[in-house]
Amino acid sequence: MTSTVRHRLPPSHPSDSDSSDSDSTSTTPKPLNHTDFSNTIFRSYVEISGLESPDLTKIRSFLTSSRSGALSCLICLERIRPTDPTWSCSSRCFAVFHLLCIQSWARQSSDLSSLRAAARGADDRNSTWNCPKCRIEFPKTLIPKTYTCFCGKFENPPHDPWILPHSCGEICNRSLKYDCGHKCLLLCHPGPCPSCPKLVKTRCFCGGVEDTKRCGFKDFSCNKTCSKLLDCKTHCCPETCHPGGCPPCKATGVYNCHCGKATEKRECFQRDFRCETPCEKLLGCGKHVCSKGCHEGECGDCPLQGKRTCPCGKRIYEGMACDVVVPSCGGTCDKKLMCRIHSCPERCHRGLCVESCRIVVMKSCKCGSLKKQVPCYQDVVCERKCQRVRDCGRHACKRRCCDGDCPPCSEICDKKLRCKNHKCPSPCHRGACAPCPVMVTISCFCGETHFEVPCGTEKEQKPPKCSKRCQITPLCRHKSITKPHKCHYGACPPCRLVCDEEYPCGHRCKLRCHGPIPPPNPEFTLKPKKKKQKLQTETTPGSSCPPCPELVWRSCLGQHLGAEKMMVCSNKSKFSCDNYCGNLLPCGNHFCTKTCHALKIPGSGGEQCEDCNLPCQRERDPLCPHPCPRKCHPGDCPPCKVLIKRSCHCGAMVHVFECLYYNTLSEKEQTAVRSCGGPCHKKLPNCTHLCPETCHIGHCPSPEKCSKKVIVRCGCQSLKKEWACHQVQATYINNGRDPKDITKNQFGVGLLPCNSECKSKLKVDDPDLHLRKPKAPEKKETDVENHVRKRKRRKEKLQQDLQLSMFQKVMGIFWKLLVLVMIVVSLILMAYFGYKGLLWVNDWMNEVEIQRQRKRYPRM
Repeated sequence: MTSTVRHRLPPSHPSDSDSSDSDSTSTTPKPLNHTDFSNTIFRSYVEISGLESPDLTKIRSFLTSSRSGALSCLICLERIRPTDPTWSCSSRCFAVFHLLCIQSWARQSSDLSSLRAAARGADDRNSTWNCPKCRIEFPKTLIPKTYTCFCGKFENPPHDPWILPHSCGEICNRSLKYDCGHKCLLLCHPGPCPSCPKLVKTRCFCGGVEDTKRCGFKDFSCNKTCSKLLDCKTHCCPETCHPGGCPPCKATGVYNCHCGKATEKRECFQRDFRCETPCEKLLGCGKHVCSKGCHEGECGDCPLQGKRTCPCGKRIYEGMACDVVVPSCGGTCDKKLMCRIHSCPERCHRGLCVESCRIVVMKSCKCGSLKKQVPCYQDVVCERKCQRVRDCGRHACKRRCCDGDCPPCSEICDKKLRCKNHKCPSPCHRGACAPCPVMVTISCFCGETHFEVPCGTEKEQKPPKCSKRCQITPLCRHKSITKPHKCHYGACPPCRLVCDEEYPCGHRCKLRCHGPIPPPNPEFTLKPKKKKQKLQTETTPGSSCPPCPELVWRSCLGQHLGAEKMMVCSNKSKFSCDNYCGNLLPCGNHFCTKTCHALKIPGSGGEQCEDCNLPCQRERDPLCPHPCPRKCHPGDCPPCKVLIKRSCHCGAMVHVFECLYYNTLSEKEQTAVRSCGGPCHKKLPNCTHLCPETCHIGHCPSPEKCSKKVIVRCGCQSLKKEWACHQVQATYINNGRDPKDITKNQFGVGLLPCNSECKSKLKVDDPDLHLRKPKAPEKKETDVENHVRKRKRRKEKLQQDLQLSMFQKVMGIFWKLLVLVMIVVSLILMAYFGYKGLLWVNDWMNEVEIQRQRKRYPRM
């Protein structure tokens, strides 16, 4: 696979420039023969791997950009021509730049790095420069000096129209990632090398299964239990086969601490622990105990045995017992204090020395502008702000009491980048800003074919030629048989088939298709980032078919038989014959007697048939004596709504029914409806009493059996008794008298014989009787008058209440309107005076600010 033979395409295939020129100048549709470098570049890789790797996607995007001429330099934003010397970043982004642009960029970046290092007193020999896109740092020694191909084997590769620009056309042969030992099998190409496609024998993560895998994807999991021995050397890993180290052992158990005094239940990886109990074992001296915490092993010798010193360490005592307290030497302590400059002035003592040194010394602040005598432990800080310019060269430091090592500028650069679309997001800096790292995707209309270009160069690009079918469905009637065309911008080609549209009359149009056209795709423009582009959604309407030229027989306006004429189908003019119209009138009972005319249809012309003014003569169903109130009309007559009066059977009240309702009832239902439901008000024929039955039809049943009580008197009406009415009737009949002839006042009088007591009664004087008689009607008249007066009073009171309620309603509406007007006026006044108040406060604040400025800057 290390052959140096260049793979070239056959000479019959034109280059990119030739294909673009021929496409632009040709007028007849020809098959597009583009130079497809991917078939030759990926040939060796696909032959060995047998499939395409996902890593090839990025390489294909680089090739698409190079093939379409959309490769641009991120620094100068100019298009990279096939003959321009270039340099490509081989660390992360694999972006391509002009060689001169990257050299200038690297020198400026390294010079700025040297200046920063010199300002801080550091070594400027380690200056670096960054890749403009991925910001990977390179040392100054790696500034590109020569123009090489993508794989780096050839310097100044010659331009060949049959191979990829800036490529040597040979096998890449670069080492693949992960240092698998194999080389890249593709032709010299831009972008990263794909994963290694060779087959190797490898084991899974746990080492239990061996399999043949692609070298670039040789790490795999067998999906079985790992079973590796964990760090505890006791348990095995229970998880599924996994990459990396095994997790700590989670098995639980009871374990002892180092000293063995405490026992706890813990997980296996936490089995080694210390308790909080001190050791307190007796040391070898036999006098002191171990002061260490929980530990394992021996406690060691007593720390107080052997040579011992006084607290300050100046005097040494040998052979002193460990339980004897070492005396102080009596001299000065002289131990260094925390400042590491002065010594402790106290006598030899036990314990720590004072924490803060309080010796008064002369100190200066960090910037050196202030000197002051202060205790040694205190620092001197002045209030002076540093006026030095930071490394950006634009902003001052302004840090209080700065020592000269000013921090980097924290402001955002925010300069407009060369792309004219974005601003620099980096901290404020010297020199030119980094190029815009955004890549803009240029795609065809359907989005299947696309490539990426640097931001700022998208306006000079052309859309890629896509071989996919156009997704716009034709709107004419030939959409199912129209020949498909490729993805495009702008309008679709017109349909050239015969219209064959069917007229309303049944004939078909024989012209070329003139149906509606779908809305055209927008011309190639990049979509803005914030505002969405408004696409045209209205279709271009098609032109209507011309009038039908066929000859047909046309009938007259009245559609009479034997009165047809031959006319052109599109000629819609109508004629009238001399016959009668004869159409059925809207009433459905009579026919029109006018001369032949067109029927009047809503939305069109025509003459209306005559109106039928005859009265309706139909019999109603159900039958009723009332005639139909409408004129002659079609269909059934409306239901009879006339109100009829029918008294109840006893004559006590009158019922009002609708005629339709009453006539639809049966005789039994009519009898039940007419009954008032109360007692019968008919007077029995043989007596003065009313019928005891409920309201009923016909004669009252058994009038001779009336059982009501009747007061029977003697002839002088002195004696009286209660008899049943039927007994009184029987007595009258036995006496040869008819009960019907007896008046109500005399009914039952004279049936009892008078006795001796009746003769001894005194007769009532006639004057007294005459005096008592006229009093009753007067009382009745007064009662009637009082009753009439009460009704008048009630009516007058109702009228007064009605007038009072109307007045209250009017007053309530008036008060509501008044309150609403007051609220509106108050709101208007508040808004007006509030606005005036805001203007006054604004003017006052401006005057105060002017006075303050005059006091601060009196010369202004």
